[in-house]
Amino acid sequence: MEIRAATAADWARIWPFLREIVAAGDTYTWPTDVTEERAREMWMSTPPARTVVAVDGEVVLGTAKLGPNHQGPAAHIANASFMVHPDHGGRGVGRALGEHVLEQARADGYRAMQFNAVVETNTHAVALWRSLGFEVVATLPEGFEHPTKGFVGLHIMYRRL
Repeated sequence: MEIRAATAADWARIWPFLREIVAAGDTYTWPTDVTEERAREMWMSTPPARTVVAVDGEVVLGTAKLGPNHQGPAAHIANASFMVHPDHGGRGVGRALGEHVLEQARADGYRAMQFNAVVETNTHAVALWRSLGFEVVATLPEGFEHPTKGFVGLHIMYRRL
């Protein structure tokens, strides 16, 4: 597996699984009917943010985006988002992307990373982020309307770099 900067040509391989993940409505705070154009705008970041892909040859296994969580005096705190192709889950792609993004954030001069919206029922993601040193600093009760579990908490997770 190689992790590299995403290119415009990668979008055609990202969009199908990004659309599937978002449409499921159980892990992302995006509209479940997001259009391809809007999704591309939201995912394919421009500097100072960046988007990466984890690939095996021509197959995109997953993707992540990294950038400042806020602007101005709070721009030293990074934020990141991750999506792993459902066909490649459980193979370490998410961990590899997480480690890569943390290393890149350090290299970019960020002092910490914050995830604004980790759905508490997304137990695999919560466990992965905890194993990479993140802690839940707050939970917004009933902050996310899960399609089968109803209103569940939305974690804010944080770690110093």
